[in-house]
Amino acid sequence: MLWLVMAVLSALFAGLTAVLAKCGIKKTDSDVATALRTIVVLLFSWMMVFLVGSADTITQIDEKSFLFLILSGIATGASWICYFKALSVGDVNKVVSVDKSSTILSVLLAILLFRETNNLPVKLFATGLLFGGVFLMIEKKNSGNQETKRIWLPYAIGSAVFSALTSILAKIGITGVESNLGTAIRTAVVLVIAWGIVFFKGKHYQLKEIDRKEILFIALSGIATGASWLCYYYAIQNGIVSVVVPIDKMSILVSVVFSYIVFGEKLSKKATVGLLLMVCGTLAMAIWG
Repeated sequence: MLWLVMAVLSALFAGLTAVLAKCGIKKTDSDVATALRTIVVLLFSWMMVFLVGSADTITQIDEKSFLFLILSGIATGASWICYFKALSVGDVNKVVSVDKSSTILSVLLAILLFRETNNLPVKLFATGLLFGGVFLMIEKKNSGNQETKRIWLPYAIGSAVFSALTSILAKIGITGVESNLGTAIRTAVVLVIAWGIVFFKGKHYQLKEIDRKEILFIALSGIATGASWLCYYYAIQNGIVSVVVPIDKMSILVSVVFSYIVFGEKLSKKATVGLLLMVCGTLAMAIWG
């Protein structure tokens, strides 16, 4: 059950990524920080490839696996584009609520495409708990600004769909491929997309203005991201997608704990109930799914 341990570690590192990234984007633009962080992830990924000695096997990857690894990277980039576009034109809480539905989509797609139907009633019940938890975790904020258009909705839906597709495409792409190598190839695609966004939006000039302390936190968040991805794709390759994905999403629990310790952020009673539902749903999926 090493894949299950890797899934838990993936969530741990992903949770740390969120906290470290928050420390690194107080002044730095999020798109620029993401592009810089992706460089660190890419270096970390290829370092692991050479460490385990799988670089030579890149020529042995068949066309189908290579194609799906690239598609997985593109899906990740597309998810980011849709997500930030939705946030720029819509209400944050509404956008996040739709985006978080990617967990539900991933589980359902895994059941349909990979026939992961063992203990199906438990999986569906756990998925329901996850849905309820995500719903309760969304905090409504009082704001005087009202949306005049619903143009954010297609982008938010796109973010959730592409995020869910990332896991499915990666599962197909890393079949027969060493997980570290698969992660490195996929990260290279994400890097191109991330920097494409920076140059497309004309934000590359901001690179000279980044605070050195924030660069350190961006780099650390990149290392945490790389570690999370390596663990995640090992778990995806060797485990059950409908179990791995919910566990990975439990990074929110890690983020909540460290956010309280570092930033003093507290959850409301409603959000706490939502978090408990997500934990129960994830445990049910991991133990009985």
